[in-house]
Amino acid sequence: MWTNHTSSGPNWIHGTDDNPILDLAKETKTTTMNWDGRQSVFDSQGNHMSDKDAAKNTEHVWTIIERAMKLSNETSTTIPADKSLFNYFQEQVVEMFPNKNDEAKKQQQIILQMAEMWGAFVGSPIQRQSLKFFWLEECIDGENLFVASTYDKVLKKIAEPALKDATMLFEHKVQRIISGEKTEDTRVTVEVEGRQSMTFDEVIMTAPLGWLKRNLGAFVPELPKRLTEAVGSLGYGHLDKVYISFPKAFWNEPTNDDSTSPSASRDLSKPNVTATTAPIHQATDSPVNPAHYPGFTHWTHPTYASETNPESWDQEAVNLAALPEGSAHPTLLFYTFGPTSLHIAQLLASNPQTKHNTLLESFFAPYYTKLPNYNPKDPSCTPTAILATAWANDELAGYGSYCNFQVGLEKGDEDVETLRRGVPERGVWLAGEHCAPFVALGTVTGAYWSGEGVAKRVLQAYGLDGN
Repeated sequence: MWTNHTSSGPNWIHGTDDNPILDLAKETKTTTMNWDGRQSVFDSQGNHMSDKDAAKNTEHVWTIIERAMKLSNETSTTIPADKSLFNYFQEQVVEMFPNKNDEAKKQQQIILQMAEMWGAFVGSPIQRQSLKFFWLEECIDGENLFVASTYDKVLKKIAEPALKDATMLFEHKVQRIISGEKTEDTRVTVEVEGRQSMTFDEVIMTAPLGWLKRNLGAFVPELPKRLTEAVGSLGYGHLDKVYISFPKAFWNEPTNDDSTSPSASRDLSKPNVTATTAPIHQATDSPVNPAHYPGFTHWTHPTYASETNPESWDQEAVNLAALPEGSAHPTLLFYTFGPTSLHIAQLLASNPQTKHNTLLESFFAPYYTKLPNYNPKDPSCTPTAILATAWANDELAGYGSYCNFQVGLEKGDEDVETLRRGVPERGVWLAGEHCAPFVALGTVTGAYWSGEGVAKRVLQAYGLDGN
């Protein structure tokens, strides 16, 4: 069922080359899929862009992303810390369309508007993405797979040994982590709100980066200066999801328009990046029925929705009706980021639960009503259920989600390495997506690898890392 708790967590496996999460997905018979590469795009007036134009413009966007990644990889040290990926896009569209006539300016504007989709990859607007450390967004090679049957079975498999052999305490809220300042005194005491404190030889903290940012005072004595600097320097996004379910997938019925043509090429020479919307690395053997509506829809800079979206934040959705048989359901999954996520979270926090569905339906209606076959008089076009993650309201999630690398960052790679090291001399270690190997930052695989890496280093500290 789409309401499974893991549907509010991750949806993707980023990269298929030597990825342990993919191995676990195969072992647990978790259903994954490649989208077929088609993307539906609506312009700022709410008009459907022809798929020929969508494909061409999408290719322009990914060409610039490829150039930016190459530039960041090769010349990171010389790129100003305050230069954003969007600044680079602004330069590149002028080079791509150098004429000063109205048509060239219009084309430049379209590419810049479509580039806003990058926000759904990192949880913050493209204007916040550091160009200097853009290279940290490149991930494992191969395809980006959507986990069609959710991460439920993978999560259970990973948790199996701990649930069997360890003492698991749930609903315990940690207030302070007290550690010794001397190497010979590495015992760590964990103070738990309203409960008895516990003392351990070593403590591994897997709290989200956003929680660490707001709770550095929880560590006693305070963490080393370089570590607190790293926590403060790395960015934390606001990537959220809103599932809107209907009696049936009215948009998925075959139409006579041109929406069956591909709108993004599969080019494995381009850098692979984390994906929450249409990734560039897509397979040609997708199980998606090409008669279905495209897997991804992007509403660019929707000025026509000024009543509920006066800033014209772009919107993006995944067509879950296009999932393989057994996983498909009549649901649109909207990915929101940055100011949109904060706005949705504020709407929910300031209104009673009984009003949430109405508020969410009102906000997203200007977008799903543009889809094929929509008829306001047809009950099939009225949502039956809406689920919003609203991590921006979640204290334990750090009031957001997804570590990222924002403008102003000076030592991003060193910051990650500092977090990865933790404070082993005090028995305090850190793990999570923000402590991952560079090739997997901000991913499930990265979080998994970071935990595995910390476990190995703890064993090494006790001389237990033998074969």
